[in-house]
Order: sequence, then structure tokens, then C-alpha cells
Amino acid sequence: MSMKAIFTKWKSQKLPNDLWEELNAISEDEKKMEDRFYQYVSFGTGGMRGLIGAGTNRINIYTIRRVSDGLARYIESKGNEAKKRGVVIAYDTRLFSKEFAIETACVLGAHGINSYIYKEPRPTPQLSFTVRELNAFAGVVITASHNPKQYNGFKVYGEDGAQLVPSGAEAIIKSMEQIEDIFDIAVWDLKLLEMEGLVQWILEDFDAKYIEKLLTVKDRDNIDRNINIVYSPLHGTGLVPVIEGLKQLGFHNVHVVEQQASPDGHFPTLEYPNPEEPAAFDLAMQLGEKVGATILFATDPDADRIGVAVRNGEQYELLTGNQLGALLLHYILQNQFENRTLPSNGAIIKTIVTSELGAKIASKYHINTINTLTGFKFIAEKIEEFEQTKQHTYLFGYEESYGYLMKTFVRDKDAVQIALKVAEMAAYYELHGKTLLDVLNDLFKQFGYHQEALVSKVFEGKDGQEKMKAILNDFRKYPPTEIGGIPVIRVEDYLTSVTINADGSIEDILLPKENVLKFILNNDSWVAIRPSGTEPKCKFYFGVVATSKMEAEKQLDQLKKFFTTSRLPI
Repeated sequence: MSMKAIFTKWKSQKLPNDLWEELNAISEDEKKMEDRFYQYVSFGTGGMRGLIGAGTNRINIYTIRRVSDGLARYIESKGNEAKKRGVVIAYDTRLFSKEFAIETACVLGAHGINSYIYKEPRPTPQLSFTVRELNAFAGVVITASHNPKQYNGFKVYGEDGAQLVPSGAEAIIKSMEQIEDIFDIAVWDLKLLEMEGLVQWILEDFDAKYIEKLLTVKDRDNIDRNINIVYSPLHGTGLVPVIEGLKQLGFHNVHVVEQQASPDGHFPTLEYPNPEEPAAFDLAMQLGEKVGATILFATDPDADRIGVAVRNGEQYELLTGNQLGALLLHYILQNQFENRTLPSNGAIIKTIVTSELGAKIASKYHINTINTLTGFKFIAEKIEEFEQTKQHTYLFGYEESYGYLMKTFVRDKDAVQIALKVAEMAAYYELHGKTLLDVLNDLFKQFGYHQEALVSKVFEGKDGQEKMKAILNDFRKYPPTEIGGIPVIRVEDYLTSVTINADGSIEDILLPKENVLKFILNNDSWVAIRPSGTEPKCKFYFGVVATSKMEAEKQLDQLKKFFTTSRLPI
């Protein structure tokens, strides 16, 4: 069908009022029509994420039904046992999240598949835990993570509690492609499914079980539990488990940012509910100054990412994702080393765009570093491999985008675990007269001043996708021999799975294929280019190592300037 025909078919349906009004408003605007109908919202290993609205390229009840039906067909192909084990469904506080969760269960129920739905919004890591706890066949969480309020999404988890790897996503995509008419998808009545036992609501029991597991992150008792902590859930799902977890670990001077405590998908106090954004900490900093807090942290709406700010004199300084990861890693390894519990086959896992500081810290303790592609699903896949082969003992996994995991009862990044661990870490160093910034500076003195930056360029719509593809093709065909005046000594092409060295020699990359290019420079700096898997963005990652912050910033400016004045204005 042509785009116009698809548009006409949608308008002929008995749509919810908001969708019908949206389509009616754009009926004479071909550009807006194209943006909504030129494709289905893309689905991959990160699931599906997009703007809420009308059309095939939007998140609405019909595109939710489509992916739910694709998941249902995939589960059916695995037999009756898979259908009986069923699917756990959770959702965050975003607009329509609970409605989309119910819609998912009603589609799964039409295929005779059991669903376990949380009664209230709960964190993504708790969904991962619950899939494992119930031995469910799969999990679904309705979330758009840290995106603005206009977005929502659909993430699928496998029976191990981890996000789908490429083979699983491809199987669901094939099932979705078998659906001939999005408006003919069977959707059963919720009350009927409840009566038949195909939908079960869950909450308190699994809250308690998750909290019980969270308490196992504790490593030290000799800490100052009287420190003042400020926490904001940014209107999301983190409030219940974070506050209860801190309370049970003995932290009672915890101050919640009340303006951001209530679940609200409009996110009224901030433009981006993203703990990577400095503005997300404005209210937390105000409260921190009032109560004299040692540390502040904030979690995103589905509580899988966490940002941290530390008191620096009269102000608070935000830690980057890489810095917090290095601090956590150092703290964990140092503690196990001192207690003589550090395993001889221990390993940490990080992504290819994460700082090398962590690898250097691990090396000090004779711990292996395993690199994966971007996305926590690949870290989870390695954890599973470790458990099967016993080749390595998992110690810690993280990525630069504020995602971390300690304990493997969850198989995705878990901001709740890390909130508890950061509180312990800050309280331990407080007892010893140090802040986290003091410890970070000690690490820089020992391993070099590491600084990273991320620049994202948005490419919306069909034209944008084609431009983004052309950018990668251009850099792949004509790779730079120097960046910012610094020679490139190695080009890692993760799409072709080869590394090309400056001397012309070639090495294989033993990772799954992904459209990523990474340029390694001869001064320990690097640059990577990667299209986002869930957003219409091309991401440019920069990493430098220097003797001081000033020198590091100078090097970063050099690298960025190359892209600004060369083939791509960023």
C-alpha cells in the first residue's frame, strides 16, 4: 500500500479521539504525513521507542498491539510450556504506560499466554528480577527510559531477565512481518482474561523479594550512616525501592526532592527526565544546600540509570557516567582485595565506548576487562557465558551512559542497586575524611587524567535516516589518517568486524556486527561514531588521557573541532 492509502485506512478506522484528531490536523500536510507513515517504529535489541501519536511510525495502541502480537507468535513457536510460563509486564510513569501494558496483556491473552502485570509503576531492573524469580519465558516493560515526555516505548526481555540479543529480536521481527493488517490483531477483554487466570496482578510480594536481594549489595559496616543524602526519582519509579533499600541499610538522613517525588508522565519540573542532564539536578542541589547533603543522586523514570553529584566546597559537582563507574569499580575491587575475596579469574565488563580508566584500575588488581558492543544486553550475555563456562567470575559491569550492575539477580543496569552502593561508598570515604572527588583525583594521579565527551546530532525523519547512513559510509570509505592533528594508529570497524592498523595489517574483531567506527589515536585518545539504536541520533564519543584537566579539555576541543570544521558539522 502507498503511504497515502495507509493514511486513508487509518482515518477510516474507529480510532481513539486523540489519534483521529491528530490525523485530521495533518491531512493536508504531506511532510507530516510521511513522518508518521513512511515506516513502522523500528524494533531491535533495544526494543521499540518513539514519539507517542498516530501512525505506523508512532507509539500508540496499534503499534503496541503489533509488537505484542509479534512477541506472542514467537512465544507460541516455542510451545505450550513457554505460553504457560508466560510474560511479566512492568511499566514506568509515562503517559499511557499502564494502558499500553494492559493492551500488551490483552494481545498475549488472545494467544493463550499468561501475563503477570505489576499493579503500579516499577523499575525496569525489578522487571528483570521478576522474570528470573517467576521463571517466566519473557518480560516486557513499557518505557522510553530517559527520553522527554512525548516518548514511550516497548522493551522485551528474555527468560534470563536480559534484554533480547539480536537473534531474539530478529525472530520477533519475522513474526511481526507475518501480520497482514494491524487493525485485525485479536485483543481479548481484560476482565475475561482475569477470570480465566491468564492475567495476574502482582506487587507487594515481589517488592519485598527485590528489596531482600538489594540488601546483598552491602560490603562494609564501618561507614558513617549519618551522612545527609538527597535523592530525586525525577517523577519516575525509583522512589519506593530506593528509599526502602536505604532505610533497611541504616541510612535515615535521606531527603527526597518532594517536587519530583510524585509519579507524573508530564515531568512538570524538568524538560528532560535524564540524570545525565545537569538541569535534572537543579532542585536536588537546592535541597542539598539547605540540608547540607554530602551526596545527591537522581534516577531516570524507569530507574535503570543513575546520576550522582558530590559536594565540592560550597557547590555540587556532577560526576560523569565514566567517573562514577571508575569510582564504583575501584571501591569494589579494593574492598575484595583487602578482604582477600578477590577471585583469581575475576573480570569486569564494559562497552567499547566506555572510558579505559576502568580497565587500568582492573589491571592493577590483575582483573580481566571484557569489552562488548554498546547496550547492556551484551554485558548480560557475557554474564550468562561466565556462569556457563566458569571461565570468569563477574565482578562489575558498566557503560558510559550511567548504567551499572553489581549483583546478577538482575540482568540489566540497575540504578536501585547503585543508589545503595553509592551511599555506602560515600559514607565509607566520609568516615576516612575523603569525598568521592578526592578519590577520583587520586585515581587520575595514578592512571592519568581521563576525560570523555559525547556529542549527539539529531537526524529526524526519512531524510535524516538517509543522511546518518551516508555519514557512516563516508567515514568508512575515507577514514581520517589524523584527527585534530593527532595520527590515527588504528581503525576498528564493527560492521565489517576488522581492525585496520596504520601499517596496513588487519585483525579480526570477535564481536557481533554493529554499525560503529572507532578511531584510536597515538596519544591514548580515541573517537567513536555510532548511530543510536533507539533514537534518531548519530553519537560521537571522545576520550582523552592527559596530565591535567586543562590539558584534557584542550585535547577534547581539538578532537571536536576536527568534526566541526571537517566533513560533518556537529
